[in-house]
Amino acid sequence: MKIQNSELKIDGIDKEILRNLMEDARKPILEIARKIGISGAAIHQRLRKLEASGLIAGSKFIIDPKVLGYKTMAFVGVYLDKAVSNPKAVSQLKKIPEVIECHYTTGNWSVFIKVLCTDNEHLMNVLNKNIQAIDGVSRTETFISLDQQIDRQIKI
Repeated sequence: MKIQNSELKIDGIDKEILRNLMEDARKPILEIARKIGISGAAIHQRLRKLEASGLIAGSKFIIDPKVLGYKTMAFVGVYLDKAVSNPKAVSQLKKIPEVIECHYTTGNWSVFIKVLCTDNEHLMNVLNKNIQAIDGVSRTETFISLDQQIDRQIKI
């Protein structure tokens, strides 16, 4: 059962629980409970409420792609010949494993994607052989990320 966002009320305790888990999702619930001064059962109950509200969308491990050899990150603006091409193009982009994010945007591009490759040559191949080969893609504009300076979630 999902609660409407307008009904969601989070208090200071909820925020403290969330801050702890955002810092380290593997932090033991009992450790958080002792720190905040409430029972572990109360934390579990509050987490269930926050999950049901849709505020918490899950948890995941974060893999460092550089450890796996993915050293080139790029952002690609994709120009499509017509708006009706969007769903088909996105469907094809989903099949390219190097495409890790895809956004419909306002502005010059129809779609803006984030691509992760092992090196510049790999990126060039993905652009030429995969992305630009998609029916409806008229051209692309690529920006290579030199270094990520900020990586954070919204502050609670």
